[in-house]
Amino acid sequence: MMTMITLMRGSVMKIHGLSSASRCLAAEGGVRGLSSSSGPRVCIVGGGPAGFYTAQQLLKARQDAAVDIYERLPVPFGLVRFGVAPDHPEVKNVINTFTQTAQHERCSFHGNVNVGKDVTIDELRQAYHAVVLSYGAEGNRSMGIPGEDLPGVFSAKDFVGWYNGLPSNKELHPDLSFETAVILGQGNVALDVARILLAPVEMLKETDITQNALEALAGSKVRRVLIVGRRGPLQIACTIKELREMVNLPNTRADMLPADFEGIAEALKDLPRPRKRLTELMMKAVKEGGDDKAEKCWGLRFFRSPVEVLAGADEKRAAGIRLALNKLEGSGESVRAEVTGQLEDVDCGLIISSIGYKSIPIDPAVPFDPRRAIVPNEMGRVQDTAGLYCSGWVKRGPTGVIATTMNDSFDTARVLIQDMEAGKLDLSVNKPGAQAITALLQTRGVRMVLFSQWEKINAEEEKRGKSLGKAREKLLDVDEMLKIAWS
Repeated sequence: MMTMITLMRGSVMKIHGLSSASRCLAAEGGVRGLSSSSGPRVCIVGGGPAGFYTAQQLLKARQDAAVDIYERLPVPFGLVRFGVAPDHPEVKNVINTFTQTAQHERCSFHGNVNVGKDVTIDELRQAYHAVVLSYGAEGNRSMGIPGEDLPGVFSAKDFVGWYNGLPSNKELHPDLSFETAVILGQGNVALDVARILLAPVEMLKETDITQNALEALAGSKVRRVLIVGRRGPLQIACTIKELREMVNLPNTRADMLPADFEGIAEALKDLPRPRKRLTELMMKAVKEGGDDKAEKCWGLRFFRSPVEVLAGADEKRAAGIRLALNKLEGSGESVRAEVTGQLEDVDCGLIISSIGYKSIPIDPAVPFDPRRAIVPNEMGRVQDTAGLYCSGWVKRGPTGVIATTMNDSFDTARVLIQDMEAGKLDLSVNKPGAQAITALLQTRGVRMVLFSQWEKINAEEEKRGKSLGKAREKLLDVDEMLKIAWS
């Protein structure tokens, strides 16, 4: 049997032997979603929180919908696996919900598929009634300052990926032999990194932090971490939970500059309650300081922007950072930092830039706004591209917590369902879905990892973790993952 898929660029792709391909896949454990159902078929690109939440809502809203999730890595869950701090296991409990979605009879997970390279967006659009881009933000925002490429300077994304087991960051090997580390940015990720750098190893050894990161941290000489922001205490981006964890971190004390908090007490009464509580906790830390006998310290530094990474005498690696001192102009949410002309140099051997992630283009056929680093959209409908949608960070930018992504993804799913019901998507045409894409990938030598095969990886990680007295020991090598998945 031969099925022909007409591609949007005008060529015709012939896909041979779908029946034999299906039989082959069935022998590997089967792929749910290969039935000849005439209901809507939706493809989701990205197996992180945005992808799974979008799938969850679609499956709930349409009892005839089939949803296929394509993920570049052999393992699912995206930032829940690779971004959430190892000492926050309660946040990772959402994996249980995602697993239920992946095991739904009308949902299939297809790992080890690099959309944009192994298969194009146009090919997916031909095989599905709708395609949802939920591939997150895997790029780093550049500081745009001299010296940022020196050894000793890392993005928070890569540093977090190192201790959380992201395969692409397994060779990071940060040098932790310096006393002072500077983190640029004051969001939750910045505080996560600070906490991991200063936390007693005993607090981490039973978590799913990678063993190589745990060993590196056990030998770390970092004793002081400064967390730098360009605006003031009233604009800090972290939440109270992360700040409280820093305040309560054993064997550490807060090292704040009282001058940064001048006039803040008078502004407290007019603040919204969450911001007020956060500010009060900072002021308490300023006042109390902490245990003078503590071996380690951390501090928030406000009104400062990086202008240059300073090299050491040998010019081979970072040895400090030059900061511009700022003053605030404007009021409320629109307050902005303006440089004063004053500079301050801080000696440090480790610099981590936590100024934000950014999405990157996935395929030339998909519109992309390089300035905002998002796929341009209206309520999740991709601009000028019928049948193409987006959810999560690629839709709105890398902001918010997992619950923010959940609500955002539910919104996109609802818009997609509305378009189906309004006739904006032609559901009268029977789309082949995963059956066609699976056969196409086979002709290109791409072998997928099904959810049942991911569960083999999961079992192996838990087994290795148990032998080390921890929740799991993540596999860091993609080839090893694939070997176990296909065993």
